[in-house]
Amino acid sequence: MFKSKKFSSNIDFCIIGLGNPGREYENTRHNAGFITLDYIAEKLDVSISKLKFKSLYTIADYKGKKILLLKPQTFMNLSGQAVVEALQFYKLDIKNAVVICDDVNFDVGKLRIRRQGSDGGQNGVKNIIYLSNRDDFARIKLGVGKKPSPDYNLADWVLSKFKPDEFENLESAVKSAASAALMIANGEIDKAMNRYNN
Repeated sequence: MFKSKKFSSNIDFCIIGLGNPGREYENTRHNAGFITLDYIAEKLDVSISKLKFKSLYTIADYKGKKILLLKPQTFMNLSGQAVVEALQFYKLDIKNAVVICDDVNFDVGKLRIRRQGSDGGQNGVKNIIYLSNRDDFARIKLGVGKKPSPDYNLADWVLSKFKPDEFENLESAVKSAASAALMIANGEIDKAMNRYNN
């Protein structure tokens, strides 16, 4: 007789990068989370190519832990649908997740890591908080630059592409955000905050 195996999650942590799917959104400010997650995948020698949970995802090994890398494909404002579905499937508490997203309040290259809190006006984070009814998850915010002028349309700004002279700062921020995300996945959020909150 075969015994039925009870499902148990073998995922220890989830790193979520926020953005919009589709070629037209590649390298836009709103896709800073996607850009960082792709860099993490490259670092861990995996490809984020499986499709489930309204997301592209993969599972990577890092320091003896199984890490779920998740890129919601719902478009930014509905990111919570994908995140909640994936976490429920793996029976993973949202405290064991970190969200990487863009922030228009900071210059390109600036990072801000928070343990929990409000959405800070970021619609993807807002939707995750709304659908999970929780705000006690870490987030890494990448500065993508402030609007050129107060009356500049915010949607147009976040959907604009990074300028060539911003790439150096962006690359530095992405590398730092990736490193911080892996530190948080390894239970070292204090260390990540001390090192990268600049």
